[in-house]
Amino acid sequence: MDTLVILAVALFLLAVTVLPYYRRARRREDANRQRLERSRAAGLDEPPSLHPVVDPAVCLGSGACVAACPEGDILGLIHGRPVLLNASRCVGHGQCAAACPVSAITLVFGTARRGVDIPHVQGTFETNVAGVYIVGELGGMGLIRNALRQGRQAVEGIVRQGRGAVEGEYDLVVAGAGPAGLAASLTALEHGLRCRSIEQDAPGGAVRHYPRQKLVMTEPMEIPLYGRVPWRQASKEQLLELWDDVLRRTGLQLQTGERLLGARRDGDYLVVSTTAGEYRARNLVLAIGRRGTPNRLEVPGEELAKVAYRLLEPEQYEGEKILIVGGGNSALETACALAHPERRNTVTLAHRGQAFSRAREENRARVDELSTTGQLTVLLDCQIRRIRPDAVDVVVGAEERVLANHHVFVCAGGSLPTELLGRLGVAIERKFGEA
Repeated sequence: MDTLVILAVALFLLAVTVLPYYRRARRREDANRQRLERSRAAGLDEPPSLHPVVDPAVCLGSGACVAACPEGDILGLIHGRPVLLNASRCVGHGQCAAACPVSAITLVFGTARRGVDIPHVQGTFETNVAGVYIVGELGGMGLIRNALRQGRQAVEGIVRQGRGAVEGEYDLVVAGAGPAGLAASLTALEHGLRCRSIEQDAPGGAVRHYPRQKLVMTEPMEIPLYGRVPWRQASKEQLLELWDDVLRRTGLQLQTGERLLGARRDGDYLVVSTTAGEYRARNLVLAIGRRGTPNRLEVPGEELAKVAYRLLEPEQYEGEKILIVGGGNSALETACALAHPERRNTVTLAHRGQAFSRAREENRARVDELSTTGQLTVLLDCQIRRIRPDAVDVVVGAEERVLANHHVFVCAGGSLPTELLGRLGVAIERKFGEA
């Protein structure tokens, strides 16, 4: 009798504790499976760059990686193993790999289907060319926190080498004043190095060209000589104010409007050429981003003045007929900014693909909303044939159309600055799912 009572109690405890947990886990897994199927159907199952790959033979299925992802909805468990449910939104934080208790996750670039070109760098971010370093987005790390860390680590590596410059020469030249370049320059200032910091535009890097109020960053960051910034989220304007405050408080001297042209070896030194002159330096830190030269459509009429490759101030466009070409975040954000109802623009977003597979979910949701309300026209499977002063000729599927038009924004990404890297002798690797 006692045995039956004990068994009954055990079954009761199982029913009220384990079974509800099991049912919740099953519901979560079913939801994850549905999300994965939707991503695949929409062509959103290709990560843009750095992303995790899980070794199923090592993984314990603890779910620590899922909980650690700052984005919140990139990873999910299916059959007890983590899977990229929304690969196109993964931005390579790396928190999942750090959280794995058995090191079952490797961070890789590219996939078996799509390669990613990455400059070859060593652990200190030095390239195959002695004295030339690559940090930040150009090396595949676009996140602000990671870029800051790389800029600092590269210069700390230079300090450890102890190869000082002679009087009148520079220890290093830093090209670029985005997060990676600013961190490199600030670290050089912290260590008393003779450094020339140049930026072809203005401090802030790619952030400066984002649409107004765009939210960026999901992790706190540490800025050399400035301290910890605990933000989990910030707008474009907040970040630009932060960079200005960093420059003001640290006294960093930044030469703006100066563009890097190239460099050549001269004994133990590099002769760095810019639009302002030449400098002899022991090291060159490249923090110039990946956009390089904007990708062109290569169609007749692209040379017209109405064609631009980035949107700086959407407020200046009112009551205009505007075409945006592209399928990434930049294109969708540009389209949403220009389709604001107060501006009364007629906005069309044209993409050659069948889905916005490279864009973040929130951008796709905003485009869907504007399309549903009629404020934005979306053309998929669309090819641009000709740009004319007052119109654009396109082919949508097999149908030829003429779009009345005042302005064209080509948001088709940019080419890796391979010409500059080639002149420097930096090796480029195309990675297909490799670390």
